[in-house]
Amino acid sequence: MDQAVNPIGVFDSGVGGISALQAMIRLLPREHFIYFGDTANAPYGTKKTEEVIACVRNVTDRLLARHIKALVIACNTATGAAAYTLRRELTIPVIGMEPALKPASELRKNGDILVLATPLTLHQEKFNRLMEKYGEGALRVPCTGLMELVEQENWKAAQAYLEEVFALYDLKRVDAVVLGCTHYVFLKDMIRRMLPERIAITEGSEGTARQLKRVLGRSRLLREEGEGTVELQTSGAPEDIERMRRLLDRAIPEP
Repeated sequence: MDQAVNPIGVFDSGVGGISALQAMIRLLPREHFIYFGDTANAPYGTKKTEEVIACVRNVTDRLLARHIKALVIACNTATGAAAYTLRRELTIPVIGMEPALKPASELRKNGDILVLATPLTLHQEKFNRLMEKYGEGALRVPCTGLMELVEQENWKAAQAYLEEVFALYDLKRVDAVVLGCTHYVFLKDMIRRMLPERIAITEGSEGTARQLKRVLGRSRLLREEGEGTVELQTSGAPEDIERMRRLLDRAIPEP
């Protein structure tokens, strides 16, 4: 059987990974995607690493049962906690995400870089290594509770939250802001309006999509013809699927 026709599994702790999914759909329109939002166990960002790994294993088992040809961890926290383990255990490609600190560092002009992410992401060894390579001028900004506001689609409260966060910093000294959680990508337009135009905003959705295409190409797993499809699944309530559909329409990452 030609494995290239098999679906690609994508998952996140909730609906945040929809932003990355949209980028993958744009770049790989012929592929079949199964997106799993583990909303019953969200958020991952405040859990212990062992708890996150347990959640990831459960989701991965569900997706493997659908004969996926590749797995995308569309969550910075879950990537840091479980990507290494999954790559050792699975025979299919595993693509993860990381905060877009490298591109932010390339845009830096001797000012600060604000890295917005969950507390767990900011304290993981993977992120520490990223900071060692590209972290000059970078400041960790833990955003406890912001992911939940996106899950609730509470855009007014999210804006108030971000206004308080940015008020803590001298924006005249800031060169870039990193959206280090897939959920925050839904706030990108809002954040753009809140910041001076000269401040760059980086996030990892497009980079993850390009990496997925490269890996599938090397493995001869790209689907070359036909029309792609998207299937949405959740461990939570049925209304979570409708929320995912709304956010899929909202998430339009820039090329």
